[in-house]
Amino acid sequence: MKFIFPQNYNFKNKLFGIIDYSTAIVLVVWSVFVFCILNLIFSNFNLKLFLFIVLTFPLFIFIIVGFNHENILYVIYYILKFYNTRKIYIYK
Repeated sequence: MKFIFPQNYNFKNKLFGIIDYSTAIVLVVWSVFVFCILNLIFSNFNLKLFLFIVLTFPLFIFIIVGFNHENILYVIYYILKFYNTRKIYIYK
């Protein structure tokens, strides 16, 4: 059996079949950063939990859903790359 893959197909391993490993690392780093900052500033557990969820859940949703099934990190990378070069590349 032969499979035909499009030229722009990108095979990447995913964590649990949903999240790219690079995106999962960014999410974990962001969550640890928010957790450490909240532990330094607040002492009330309910407030810490609420702020942690508010600050990490939107990023988690964008990572899972993305834009047109495109990872949010790649979208941000493409936008920054476009603003940096301001060129349009035409491929085959």
